[in-house]
Amino acid sequence: MAADLYGDIEPTPKARWKDYLPGLMVVAAGTLSAAFISDHYGAPLTLMALLIGLALNFLSADARLAPGLAFASRSLLRWGIVLVGVRITFGQIVALGPVALLALLVIVALVMGAGVLAARRLGFGSAFGVLAGGAVAICGASAALALATTLGERRAGQGQLTLVLVGISAMSALALVFYPLIAHVFYLSDLKAGFMLGASIHDVAQTLGAGYAYSRGAGEIAAIVKLTRVALLAPVLALVALAYPAEGARAKGPGLPWFVVGFFVMAAVNSLGVVPFVVTSAAEGAAAAMLACAVTATAIRSPMRQLMEGGPRPLVVIVAATLVALGLALGAALWLIG
Repeated sequence: MAADLYGDIEPTPKARWKDYLPGLMVVAAGTLSAAFISDHYGAPLTLMALLIGLALNFLSADARLAPGLAFASRSLLRWGIVLVGVRITFGQIVALGPVALLALLVIVALVMGAGVLAARRLGFGSAFGVLAGGAVAICGASAALALATTLGERRAGQGQLTLVLVGISAMSALALVFYPLIAHVFYLSDLKAGFMLGASIHDVAQTLGAGYAYSRGAGEIAAIVKLTRVALLAPVLALVALAYPAEGARAKGPGLPWFVVGFFVMAAVNSLGVVPFVVTSAAEGAAAAMLACAVTATAIRSPMRQLMEGGPRPLVVIVAATLVALGLALGAALWLIG
């Protein structure tokens, strides 16, 4: 449930506004605690939000909190992404250059290929490799759902899908903690670190969290790179449907999501230099608060019990694709970017 950007991993809870309050109050309390620790001890806000959310993971069993937690991990994440666009200019996007875009395309293709190879080696079908590798390569849990819909129930059953969702949640959480440390080990610049994080981390929330944990500049670059990967979901779904025509021909995946469009629209407006500083400052603060709340809610809702019960073999496919993505993104950042 880590980043249900398209709203297709689970239905939006039908609830009155009062039903959202318990979950949102828990998220607010956890995020404020994280902010207190961050302010007083200099720890990254998003990392503290993740750790506190994981400590509160037992609360996910309380059905009364479900509407508020779902709203925080989905809607606040989407609007936070849109507001991050206020920090971006088209000059930063252009600065990435065609080499970065080509590197992203190659990384996505090779990571999906690694997923297929690992799945076959472990006795799974190639469709499971496409499902796991595509989730790692593009945008985590939402990509897994879209790919599963395209592949069809016969090729990608609910059991396999659940394992992929659990594995993606676990790998994204680990990436949020350890990938910024890897970037520090290699003394990466903001541009290189932002590319590495944006090109390798699975879910959007964790990508932005890791980027801004490294530095503000790295967070901005990571947002651009990650949302470019999200935009690749539509053409990847079309290719998968061509490769698996029997069931995929009747499945339709999501197009470019509205929050990606909103992100680039905000970046375009900011590039014109017409946004007053006070508005930009307020939007930045709101974006940071929304993303921190989304990380807290995501950690609370992470299906840790399913992860422990699912068995290791399917997760090996996700781990293999994750390591390939990290290696390729780090290599590209070191030798191609900047």
